[in-house]
Amino acid sequence: MKRKACLLLMAQLSQQISFKTADTLTAEEKQSACLVQYAGQPLTTGKQAECYANEFIGLHLKSIAGGKTYAQLGDVQTDLKAKVAAAQQANDPALTDLQKQLTDTNTARETVFKGETLRGLLLTSYGFSEFGVKAGQAALVAYLAAGLLFLLGAAGLIHAVRTPATAGFAVPESKIRETVTT
Repeated sequence: MKRKACLLLMAQLSQQISFKTADTLTAEEKQSACLVQYAGQPLTTGKQAECYANEFIGLHLKSIAGGKTYAQLGDVQTDLKAKVAAAQQANDPALTDLQKQLTDTNTARETVFKGETLRGLLLTSYGFSEFGVKAGQAALVAYLAAGLLFLLGAAGLIHAVRTPATAGFAVPESKIRETVTT
């Protein structure tokens, strides 16, 4: 089952993502145990996907636009568009600065959108890999139960063959004493 989860992960993420090598990790990235553990490795497991999504992408998304989300940047973008329109009508000398702020906000919002999308895909892959692990555990329990039932069935057959047909099953003790004394 683990193999299927891994194949699902690879099919979903044909991004060929690899972790940065240990020597290229920043000081902030080195504080994450999993980034250090997986350094230089290709992303192939659900646990690696979780690490990359939360510890690598999540860390870098916090540094974009002061840690604002896509939705929060939308509000900033709307305000800047209104200011740019007002500055254009008034021939305001601050127009160039406002347009640069709007361009920077647009770029940051697009980057945050892409980062959060990839992060969501990675976390979805992690979630499905966990389903695969749980399904593998359930399959093991089912196989063990089937084995136990097989052994019990075999023991029942052996008992049926060895026990004479006249022997009673679960005969009360009083009946056994009467049979022995007579």
